[in-house]
Amino acid sequence: MDDTEALRKKLSDLTVEHRQLDEKITGLSESLPSGQLEIQRLKKRKLALKDEILTIKNRLLPDIIA
Repeated sequence: MDDTEALRKKLSDLTVEHRQLDEKITGLSESLPSGQLEIQRLKKRKLALKDEILTIKNRLLPDIIA
């Protein structure tokens, strides 16, 4: 059961980080038009987080074959 709890904790942490990156990207987009490189880097990290979140969700939820 410890593995499941650890995955849930990691999922929660990654979701929070994903949300924070989204807010930061939005703020930078509105305030710094010259910060495109930083925005691109943050978007890449956000996408990697999303992939990791989906991987953990798939490990937590068993496959259901109908």
